[in-house]
Amino acid sequence: MEDGFDLGEPPQPKKAEAYRVLARKYRPQTFSALIGQDAMVTTLANAIKRDRLAHAFLLTGVRGVGKTSTARLIAKALNCIGPDGQGGPTIDPCGVCEPCRAIAEGRHIDVIEMDAASNRGIDDVREIVEGVRYAAVSARYKIHIIDEVHMFTKEAFNAILKTLEEPPGHVKFLFATTEVNKVPVTVLSRCQRFDLRRIPAELLAAHFTEIARAEGFEAEPEALALIARAAEGSARDGLSILDQAIAHADMDGSGVRADAVRAMLGLSDRGAIRTLFERVITGDAAGALAGLRDQYDLGVDPVAVLRTLLETVHAVTLTRIGADLGAGVSREERAAFEGWAEKLSFPALHRLWQLLLRGHDEVAHAAMPIEACEMALLRVIHAASLPDPGELARQLAAGGPVAVSAPAPVAASPEPAPAAALPQSVVEIAELLGRHNRHHLEAQVRNLVRPIRCAPPALEISGARPLPAEFSRDLAAALRELTGTAWTITVGREEGSATLRELEERRQVDEKAAVLASPVVAAAFEAFPDAELIGWTNTKRSG
Repeated sequence: MEDGFDLGEPPQPKKAEAYRVLARKYRPQTFSALIGQDAMVTTLANAIKRDRLAHAFLLTGVRGVGKTSTARLIAKALNCIGPDGQGGPTIDPCGVCEPCRAIAEGRHIDVIEMDAASNRGIDDVREIVEGVRYAAVSARYKIHIIDEVHMFTKEAFNAILKTLEEPPGHVKFLFATTEVNKVPVTVLSRCQRFDLRRIPAELLAAHFTEIARAEGFEAEPEALALIARAAEGSARDGLSILDQAIAHADMDGSGVRADAVRAMLGLSDRGAIRTLFERVITGDAAGALAGLRDQYDLGVDPVAVLRTLLETVHAVTLTRIGADLGAGVSREERAAFEGWAEKLSFPALHRLWQLLLRGHDEVAHAAMPIEACEMALLRVIHAASLPDPGELARQLAAGGPVAVSAPAPVAASPEPAPAAALPQSVVEIAELLGRHNRHHLEAQVRNLVRPIRCAPPALEISGARPLPAEFSRDLAAALRELTGTAWTITVGREEGSATLRELEERRQVDEKAAVLASPVVAAAFEAFPDAELIGWTNTKRSG
């Protein structure tokens, strides 16, 4: 009461209901709702029908495939009493009886869930061992669900071995783990093991479609396919991404769109990647680097770009052998894959895969990821122009010349020489390289090359000793850049003429002999027998 007015009780704000994430809201409550694990469900159904239930089950698999959910479903299946209270163990628990509801809500006194990551010591296991001696309070079976069982210590595993081997009839153990290799063999041998598979992307996409419809959100099929691929076989991961995508969606009713999902996940645009892949295999270095920079400017991680290129090579290879690519591939992608499969051979695809895989690993650990990614793409473009190693081997076995054509240059020479100025001999080739500061190649030409036939722009050579593996390609590329004409360098099997270095050595020997034979020098050596000729000047050559 205040100044004659009864203010009454102040209004209480309405309590908001807590939001449940999709991964919890749509956790499977029946075996029929458990997707992708048909083999395990069939085995359990037959075991229940024939009353051949093991006393311990080990559920293993990657994250989010349903290990804990399966353990709870098994607990419901074994303890269900049916709507009338007279039922027995069944693969289709009713979900309405008290045991089913209590287990689903996590409050059943006889179904004990334990996290081995935080209860991993021998004292925790001792409580389990002492508790199994007592009968179940209200259920048919007392069930221990132990998640992440591989986190138990060695002593804890040893403490539970005897009980696990001969447990009382009213006790069942359900173990779940993502790292089965860390579980001792002595424990594995006492359990019935089920390996839960990764859920196929097609099943995940269909599952997400049903959930989006139940939530009242529109979602593009391509967007759900992207989420399913990003989930990597994990239903929980996929539902978490879908939850985020729904929150990320615009409020204008357009729903979950593929471009929004790509932006949210930092994925490359598939169309841009197809364009980038086309530029890589056609040797368009400048265009490929520009496309990579465009993706980088949009916030796409260079590692993600290379990963998508690897997926493209894999898809093209599968297309070439006629394998099914699945439902998550658009019509435009299928058409592009079919076109590349007709143009690219298996050796070329395998080479692309190895080069991109190597580049992916380098970029993942590089201090400058975008620069490392650019160099990786340039290496792929450069190698794409190399001849097939199998074809080279056949040419060598047949005894024919080996042709190596120059790759497409990364950048055109600013002032290429006219075609009429092509060097006409190995001497002129060496001088051309020297004038343009290609001294390493010039030295190799002078010291190693034995010319067989010089008919510019074709040159057939052999080597004074084995030529470097990339010499012919590098020489062809340099001559193309300096002359503006594509050269073909072939390595023949004939011996060829002398190298420029050998010719120079022979000339020096002849000159020295001529100097020693001259009358003045002969008279000098006769007067001074211990003298040594250490140099001379050829006035004819210098003049």
